[in-house]
Amino acid sequence: MKKRIFYIFILLFFNASFSQQQVQDFVLESPNRKIKVSIVISEKITWSVSHDKDIILAPSSISMTLDQNEILGKNALLLNSKREKVNQTFESPFYKKSTVKNQYNLLVLNFKNDFSIEYRAFDDGVAYRFITKKKKDITVKWEEVTLNFDEDYNTFMPYVRDLRNPKDPYISSFEAQYENKKVSEFAKDTLAFLPFLIDFKNRKKAVFLEANLEDYPGLFVTNNKPKLGFEARFSKYPLQETNGGFNNINRLITERADYLVKTKGTRNFPWRAIVISENDANLANNDMVQKLSEPSKIKDISWIKPGKVAWDWWNDWNIYNIDFKAGINTQTYKYYIDFASKNKVEYVVLDEGWSLEDDIMKHNPNVDLEALIAYGKERNVGIILWSSWMALTKNTAGIFKNYADLGIKGFKVDFLDRDDAKMVNSVYDIAQKAADNKLLLDFHGMYKPTGIQRTFPNILNFEGVKGLENNKWTPNDDVPTYDCSIPFIRMMAGPMDYTPGAMRNATKSEFRPSHSTPMSQGTRSHQLALYTIFEAPLQMMADSPTAYIKEQESTDFIARIPTVFDETVALDGEVGKFVSIARKKENTWYLGAITNWDSRDITIDFSFLEKGKKFEAEIFSDGLNADKAANDYKREVITVDSTAKLKYRLASGGGIAMIIK
Repeated sequence: MKKRIFYIFILLFFNASFSQQQVQDFVLESPNRKIKVSIVISEKITWSVSHDKDIILAPSSISMTLDQNEILGKNALLLNSKREKVNQTFESPFYKKSTVKNQYNLLVLNFKNDFSIEYRAFDDGVAYRFITKKKKDITVKWEEVTLNFDEDYNTFMPYVRDLRNPKDPYISSFEAQYENKKVSEFAKDTLAFLPFLIDFKNRKKAVFLEANLEDYPGLFVTNNKPKLGFEARFSKYPLQETNGGFNNINRLITERADYLVKTKGTRNFPWRAIVISENDANLANNDMVQKLSEPSKIKDISWIKPGKVAWDWWNDWNIYNIDFKAGINTQTYKYYIDFASKNKVEYVVLDEGWSLEDDIMKHNPNVDLEALIAYGKERNVGIILWSSWMALTKNTAGIFKNYADLGIKGFKVDFLDRDDAKMVNSVYDIAQKAADNKLLLDFHGMYKPTGIQRTFPNILNFEGVKGLENNKWTPNDDVPTYDCSIPFIRMMAGPMDYTPGAMRNATKSEFRPSHSTPMSQGTRSHQLALYTIFEAPLQMMADSPTAYIKEQESTDFIARIPTVFDETVALDGEVGKFVSIARKKENTWYLGAITNWDSRDITIDFSFLEKGKKFEAEIFSDGLNADKAANDYKREVITVDSTAKLKYRLASGGGIAMIIK
């Protein structure tokens, strides 16, 4: 009996020793050594993240399940590891800065069964991704992404709200204001989409993103009870679809597969990234998604021309003091072209109604498209056409070639409203075929950008934001607070088709929705500042030519603000409260600052200007009576230099905008 007990003890000892030997730890530090990624390999693979002594992410497990129940990350056998230091820069011609610095430390863990996990640690965040090197195609059944926290922190969370199909939460417009709640208060039985923000007690912030989303569905999160955190959800691959949604121009899913995607066996999967900041302002000038994305696939980019767009839909084609009936017709669009030409606005978009919604090869008989293209060409104004995704994808290559041959400059593609793998692949296909025909793209009704804007720089804009159009029908939205939140959260993913520029501005008590004479929440100067604050290489001017002509001083100011820049400086800000940003193009600086419904004093520190030089600043600030008449503003021209620190009072929902040269 004693001999038997002895053998059992020896067996348990060796099993314990073997198990302990299987636990392997790795640490990856950022170049400045403030951020530390800790990886533990045992039965599962977990990672955690700290910044100095603060825990940003508690141990969180990751894995990927393939067909045949192969789980990458479960009982994984490590073969070897590789470390590398990277310090490079790359050009970014259609961005908020002309070059991006890309410095990080890298760790690649190579495992048996032909897969790896790559980790990167930057001074401003961390990221990881799965990599497979299998000879045959694979089916991804699921990916485990967990995000656990050591305390119950506040979040700024965008929940899925605008459902195109109540039975399928993955069919969505990806538009939602942020709910500021504790991690534990995550809304029950719902999903949220990325990016979202965690607010730590010591003013540090973390924003969760994904990048390089190709041939794969987008990531949602839900609560991860009983733990304090979140876990991933993904839309599974569509098998059957039907028309539905708005005007029956969405494709709704009636049957989904039991997998996420069938894909190549050798490939890189999307990045899961966390941006970490010691102050709010730095979030408004972050390049993480740009750094994690694939370089441009378009060799010749000389034909890609960013700019502003005179837009028809938001103002309901509402022009007046004219001698013809305004509407979706040739005369109205010639008026828009004349306005754009006079004000050096590069494009006019023809939104819904110029063609049949389900067949854009069939034109509205009241719109002479070829005449408008010729008219615009004479006046140096390009034409961009609206299309639903459903109509465009009936014959994408043929439609693009037809309209490119006619002289169209690009397409605004709307009502995608999904980010399953089939839709993501379609976005890449549309981007490539548009590039083949030298066409620009603005993806409206779209999930958040994830880096394809670097890979296909002909994509100049994305919606995936609760933009100004919502002012036409959502009276209870707190728009100024949202405006002061998205530069720190949604805008980190990429440019936003928010469509600013309202010339009818309203205080909190006076605002009301209106279809044909829509207004904005907040002041005129707030709207002007958005043209500098909000990133959009293809930036809309949402109001009508008539409104802009009546407010020519504001129009002149907007028209002079570029849509891409050489340098960006985030000056100050606090999520949901206020933000101020300066951007430089060639020798001129542009500055915007906005506040929520709280009026406040802000100080503009001009130390970003070149030392030893004098600059002329044209300033639009809130007027003395902007608290009652939101369109009240003051224009002044002053001289400043790098030593100036000027205090300004922002009205409720107010702002300030400057051009400094």
